[in-house]
Amino acid sequence: MAVVEARRPVLVGPSLRKAWGLIRQLPAIPTIILSLVVIGAVFAGQLAPHPPTEAELRMRTKPAAWVEGGSTTHLLGTDDQGRDILSRIIHGTRISLAVSLTAVLLAGTIGTVIGLVAGYKGGLVDALLMRLADIGLSMPLILIAVVVAAVNGSSFRNVILVIGLLLWPRFARQVRGETLAIKENDYIALARVAGRSGPYIVGRHVLPNVVPTLLVISTLQMAYVILLEGSLSFLGVGVPPPNPAWGLMIAEGRHLVWTAPWVAAFPGIAMAVTLMAMNMFGDWLRDKLDPKLRQV
Repeated sequence: MAVVEARRPVLVGPSLRKAWGLIRQLPAIPTIILSLVVIGAVFAGQLAPHPPTEAELRMRTKPAAWVEGGSTTHLLGTDDQGRDILSRIIHGTRISLAVSLTAVLLAGTIGTVIGLVAGYKGGLVDALLMRLADIGLSMPLILIAVVVAAVNGSSFRNVILVIGLLLWPRFARQVRGETLAIKENDYIALARVAGRSGPYIVGRHVLPNVVPTLLVISTLQMAYVILLEGSLSFLGVGVPPPNPAWGLMIAEGRHLVWTAPWVAAFPGIAMAVTLMAMNMFGDWLRDKLDPKLRQV
């Protein structure tokens, strides 16, 4: 007679309640804004009412739909080439998020590895790596981006490489400081006595303890990268036209500030609101993950 093994029922209720409790703790305004930004970036092709580079000269510099002379087909108006501003802003979220995510991922990976090695090894290795970090921190990003654009031309790839390769010291110094404190704990000494190798100890015991700090830094640095990418595009050394980058849209509308202020105003508002939401979410995440602040 076959014996059927009884399976333990999967209790999804407590897990769902725990997940819902975490969701309810999220800050409402930043979460809503960032959710809209992500949705706009992912579904830009479906949400944008017009192609972002489609020009219609007879509709040039039309104001917003609620202003006299505006049109409901262009809710936020058009620029001096007749391109729909709302569509360009929606597609601009894709560029901003792509640049910030890629650059922060590149800088975070390099900085985390260097910070872990410097903090765990110490001595001469630590001194050399931190001097490299000091050199990186002293380099002006915008000036280097201008030089790279003058040599290789402005492109999406160059923006990511310049920002990512010069942003790693911010991660490295923070991770190095965390590693110096973590490696003095007793469980690190016990792991060494047990014969564990340095890479094992770093990957198994040190890295998981610096992940909360990395999450906070990455959130705050993404806001900084969006602002930096907008500044580079505004100066003409970032994402090249006719791509609908927010900084490029502001630059294209600066000569229309008195006749058609909405051309530069709406992209500027979109960037400002996104940066505010990211900084607020980063502050909340820092308070949530820092045990000292959570106790207070």
